[in-house]
Amino acid sequence: MASQQVSKIFVIGGTGAQGIPVIRGLVKDKKYSCRVLTRDTTSKRAQELLSLGNVELMEGTFGDESTLQQGFSGCDGAFVNIDGFNTGEKTEMYWAIRSYEIALEQGIKFFVYGNLDYALKKGGYDSKFRTGHYDGKGRIGEWILFQNQKNKERMGASLFTTGPYIEMAISSLTIMTPTVEDGVVTWRVPLGKGSVVHVALDDCEYYVRWLFDHSERANGLDLEVAIAPIPYAELAAAFEKVTGHPAQYIDTSLEDYWKITFRDRAGDMPAGYNADPKDKSTMSFKDNFTGFWNTWKNDVIKRDYAMLDEIHPDRIKSAEEFFRKEDRKGREAGKGSLWDRVQKENQTAILKIGEDGRKGKL
Repeated sequence: MASQQVSKIFVIGGTGAQGIPVIRGLVKDKKYSCRVLTRDTTSKRAQELLSLGNVELMEGTFGDESTLQQGFSGCDGAFVNIDGFNTGEKTEMYWAIRSYEIALEQGIKFFVYGNLDYALKKGGYDSKFRTGHYDGKGRIGEWILFQNQKNKERMGASLFTTGPYIEMAISSLTIMTPTVEDGVVTWRVPLGKGSVVHVALDDCEYYVRWLFDHSERANGLDLEVAIAPIPYAELAAAFEKVTGHPAQYIDTSLEDYWKITFRDRAGDMPAGYNADPKDKSTMSFKDNFTGFWNTWKNDVIKRDYAMLDEIHPDRIKSAEEFFRKEDRKGREAGKGSLWDRVQKENQTAILKIGEDGRKGKL
């Protein structure tokens, strides 16, 4: 079998919340260089990546075959994480398939697909778990591993399966943004006694680097990562312990969640802002995240934490550990304490979609 060790990686999704730490981990010791596809090479996030060194920016969109041909050409590795909130479920699936096929055509040796859990399947095909931005990725993840059974010697492939970033629980413009109510940090979400298998973005840096460094072992692997299954009562208790300020989780009905948290503004707008709202296959924002919260409320998603401990012994293992690290990082960066940063006037967007205001070309 030909070697699947790579040196130059074509990245789709590099300016997203996950992409930035992933690229940082790949180029930090100059073992790898990255060609990063971006719609705007002058953006703050793109320029942040360029400043890392060993990064080349390429302006364009993944929704164009000639751009994909050019992007993969001359590279021997690929990290592909398509923004489903841009495309919508159906379009994301098409371009994810074409990305894999064109990568094969262009001679890529190792392909890592940024994946999410196939929630509908893991929930026994019960439609209450239907989560478009998860299921679209999860279906393609399974398809890639199936193709890899035949193609693994020509181009190895692995999945990097993540989940909700724990940073979203302390950031603005997310579905789990906290409020401060009478001096108490409050998470009002429809989670019941369920748990969210949150992921820390700093750990994504390590995991993806590990996949490329160990491509022979990783070939055919679905690396499903998480911190731990975190109930939100535990999240609130951890925040209070670390900051010394009161925090609470208030279980909320789906009806009240949409009414209070979103003031019914989410409504029927497409989950993917470039998706056609007249297309019967397009999920609304509300339907998509109703399935999302049902998935976590019923503890549908599991992880192999023993395997994660083996691969990344120093990974973040609890909400409390994350909050301690985040509090220290914020103070060192001059952003203030964690308590300071969750105040509404100080919250910042971790997700690119929050910065973009759900706007942008495909």
